[in-house]
Amino acid sequence: MELILIFFSAAIVNNFVLAYFLGICPFIGVSGKITSAFSMGMATTFVMTITAIVTWLIYHLLLVPFQLEFLQYVSFILVIASLVQFVEMFVKKVSQPLYRALGIFLPLITTNCAILGLALFMVLKDYSFIQGVVYGVGAGAGFTLAITVMAGIREELDLADVPKPFKGVPITLIVAGLLALAFMGFSGLISI
Repeated sequence: MELILIFFSAAIVNNFVLAYFLGICPFIGVSGKITSAFSMGMATTFVMTITAIVTWLIYHLLLVPFQLEFLQYVSFILVIASLVQFVEMFVKKVSQPLYRALGIFLPLITTNCAILGLALFMVLKDYSFIQGVVYGVGAGAGFTLAITVMAGIREELDLADVPKPFKGVPITLIVAGLLALAFMGFSGLISI
């Protein structure tokens, strides 16, 4: 039951994009079409899950035993950068159309602060290995949910009669704020 609560807490209640405001760059930049947004969400979920696994292992099996906890930022950033390069090579080899659709935003996963936030929050919350993996999957699912919902709304806004001063970025930021307010309604449901 605790693992289910961790998953839903990371995905909905404490959504990295809408509650912590981490990962806003790809959230705004890639949420123009549902297909590219969902693909970006899946790539980010994959990187978050692998990051949770690798950073937990590095922190608990290398940094803590040798009292090198002060190196966690550097080691986590190196892990994330390496993982994103792996994902980029994999996507390029497996799906050229997806690689072209994601464009510059695929390497930007490296600088997605939601992924670094995941690694740091996992250490702060002192999760076990399994809890950390579930937290990573939940955070990625929440990111995918947020970016896909935003893409769906933005596709509908392209057909809507939006006043000229609000077209483009202004209405996108207003919608992002409204989504964040909507997700705030879940706060207090789970306290993990």
